[in-house]
Amino acid sequence: MLEKTLQIICGKAQDEPKEKNKIEVTKIKGTIKLMKKNVLDLNDAGASFLDRVYELFGKRVSLQLISAVHGDPANGLKGELGKAAFLENWVSTLTSVSAKDATFNILFEWDESMGVPGAFIIKNFHHSQFYLKTVTLEDVPGHGQIHFICNSWVYPQHRYKYNRVFFANKTYLPCNTPEPLRLYREEELINLRGNGSGKLNEWDRVYDYAYYNDLGSPDKGKEYERPVLGGSEKFPYPRRGRTGRAPTKKDPNSESRLPLLNLDIYVPRDERFNNVKFSDFLAYAFKSIGQVLVSEISSLDTSPNEFNDFQAVLKLYEGGVKLPNGQTLNKLRERIPWEMLKEFLRNDGERPFKLPMPDVIREDKSAWRTDEEFGREMLAGVNPVIIRRLQEFPPASKLDPEEYGNQTSTIKREHIEKNMNGLPVDEALENNKLFILDHHDALMPYLQDINSTTTKTYASRTILLLQNNGTLKPLAIELSLPHPQGVKYGVTSQVFTPAEHRLEGSVWQLAKAYAAVNDSGYHQLISHWLNTHAVIEPFVIATNRQLSVLHPIYKLLHPHFRDTMHINALGRQTLINAGGVMEMTVFPTKFSMEMSSFIYKNWVFTDQALPTDLLKRGVAVPDSSQPHGLKLLIEDYPYADYPYAVDGLEIWSAIKSWVTEYCSFYYPVDDMVKSDPELQSWWTELRDVGHGDKKDEPWWPKMQTRDELVQTCNIIIWVASALHAAVNFGQYPYAGYLPNRPTISRRFMLEPGTPEYAELASNPERAFLKTITSQFQSLLGVALIEILSRHSSDEIYLGQRDTPEWTSEAQPREAFERFGRNLVEIEGRILDRNMDERWKNRVGPVKVPYTLLYPSTSDTSKVGGLTGKGIPNSVSI
Repeated sequence: MLEKTLQIICGKAQDEPKEKNKIEVTKIKGTIKLMKKNVLDLNDAGASFLDRVYELFGKRVSLQLISAVHGDPANGLKGELGKAAFLENWVSTLTSVSAKDATFNILFEWDESMGVPGAFIIKNFHHSQFYLKTVTLEDVPGHGQIHFICNSWVYPQHRYKYNRVFFANKTYLPCNTPEPLRLYREEELINLRGNGSGKLNEWDRVYDYAYYNDLGSPDKGKEYERPVLGGSEKFPYPRRGRTGRAPTKKDPNSESRLPLLNLDIYVPRDERFNNVKFSDFLAYAFKSIGQVLVSEISSLDTSPNEFNDFQAVLKLYEGGVKLPNGQTLNKLRERIPWEMLKEFLRNDGERPFKLPMPDVIREDKSAWRTDEEFGREMLAGVNPVIIRRLQEFPPASKLDPEEYGNQTSTIKREHIEKNMNGLPVDEALENNKLFILDHHDALMPYLQDINSTTTKTYASRTILLLQNNGTLKPLAIELSLPHPQGVKYGVTSQVFTPAEHRLEGSVWQLAKAYAAVNDSGYHQLISHWLNTHAVIEPFVIATNRQLSVLHPIYKLLHPHFRDTMHINALGRQTLINAGGVMEMTVFPTKFSMEMSSFIYKNWVFTDQALPTDLLKRGVAVPDSSQPHGLKLLIEDYPYADYPYAVDGLEIWSAIKSWVTEYCSFYYPVDDMVKSDPELQSWWTELRDVGHGDKKDEPWWPKMQTRDELVQTCNIIIWVASALHAAVNFGQYPYAGYLPNRPTISRRFMLEPGTPEYAELASNPERAFLKTITSQFQSLLGVALIEILSRHSSDEIYLGQRDTPEWTSEAQPREAFERFGRNLVEIEGRILDRNMDERWKNRVGPVKVPYTLLYPSTSDTSKVGGLTGKGIPNSVSI
């Protein structure tokens, strides 16, 4: 019975060819939407002129339809080709200078006996490339309208060693691909894989893998050397996209880098930002001149200004701050491109960096300092994915005691019970009322190296009490350093407990700042970069290499990969590279990426599922009565709420329902998953190559059942969309005010009897600011996260597609529409929860509602910027 079912499902998708008695030629009208390069790049006058001249001497863009029914025996049974047709009125068709679509007409001559066209070949004989969006055929005999969704750059024909082929929006598993299209399908995948060698150029469409061997610049000196991440047991890492650049002279294992300000890094052309988004990105990036400005200032002015008090920090948002001095400005003008410096100066030469007001201080300038807000942001801030329920006391370490000695916490019962309103520790543990923000084990192995730089910080543990009003009350912060005789002897620790007034209150504020520094660095390097950007890139590469555009799983996942490879390439070029902005502004400095490699050792793909993550962190228990299969323990208490988890579980469940419906349509039985060669090649390559350092882990789904396919796709979409939104778009609202989320500490906790400690007593704000991120680190860091926190004006959000004709199958389209309606209902419930004042963690003392997981599917205005809400489909910034 199963064999018969598979034969029916995977049988030929077309009727047997009929004998052609005579040729019946019909005219098929076509409409083509594209954008010309010379419109998108207004400075390319040469392309505009040459293309117009060439067009006058002949037809320069041709299309040939390919039959999905009849194969040509003389061409390996590939689909028969129709007569070439040419784009009409290239010169006379007006094109908008704002990079909008231009519409062209085309007329095909088509032999009706060849049946339905399933693809076409396009040849571009112009001087320059164009962006082909869609081709629509009208009134195809016996079939009506046919859509081709292209969304691809088509370069001049001499750039290719093969024909550019585009397929109609019909979806086929490999086994039921019409035979005349099968070889075209297979050849297209071969073209996208490339041959694994040589430098890749902008017109190449090659998706391939490389290690993270492009972060350092060893030819510049030892200071710029960085280890290769990936391909070794010591430094495992996900793979990135290959560029094929030459190796460095000093280290043949390291890839040479482009000049810092050269952002023309190879990624497959269709993975690059569109021109509108890239222009917006560069405009905001000018505000963050990056390491060039910082290094120039460091070399020209050895005493950069400090913030004297919190009011001085506020001037960033109320009127800007002055650069160090006029002499430095003049020197900078000599050594930095004027266009960049002009944007930085905001054209007045006095007060650069007048930044938008961060939400965390918009309503109340001091509420961020409260203990309640400190705890709330662990549940509803920019990094709500670390806090876990404390299940043993004192907190233990998982670090190997033979290598790291005794790392058990020194927090004692008397430290915390004095603030627990008479509740004993054991009873609090039993009733799930103790929580911990634990950055000890992740940082301790690298802390000695980190503190050998300008950073002076600790590994922290923060214990909190869940109160009856639903808020988290910090009870103690432990700050630990490696033992003076070496980390193998364990640690030395200090424990700080809450205080509100006088000197004790200032010391407590500093203790919270050290914990925040840990959380900020871990957030940026792990929660954000590693666990969304880096881990998703291999999925982008493997999907394009192994799944045809005709494949249903390609169509499901492709929207969730938009712009990811490009933003990651830009990150490697300017942010996470040796001496880059990240090393300049985050506490691990030159050890940042090495530390993220160490933490990747513990990465588990299946743990990225939100329900699994919440169970692992002990904040939920299994509950089969719930649609997502679990119950949040924090909800056992009146008005307690974990906004990230509550909203996230609704989004997770909506994605799962959509993915289940979609996959069930194409894979009605498990054997179809096992027997799908493209799917199996995709999954094998993803594990063995894309995440090759993890290939032998037992937790990978086997990809033998539909449930495993649903689980895998659910996780990929969740990570690329909702998880990234939760840890990215709250950066500026919360961390745009650096005292709330400092990223570096420059000195250790102040000791009694020292001048610094006396300053803490006499001028606590100045002492606080001299301890955390410096003024220019703040300027650079805040400018960076402003860029990263912005939605682009052309954002495509979860539940949206860039075209309604993304597939020709009615049932998947209807399921997707249900998904969109489901997300709209979730939006309404999020708004209702945020307006209910009983839920203390929804808004908090700073009066910032939790909207990071508000999907924005019902927002049709497409307004970008610092909205603080919305789930883009992909890791696109």
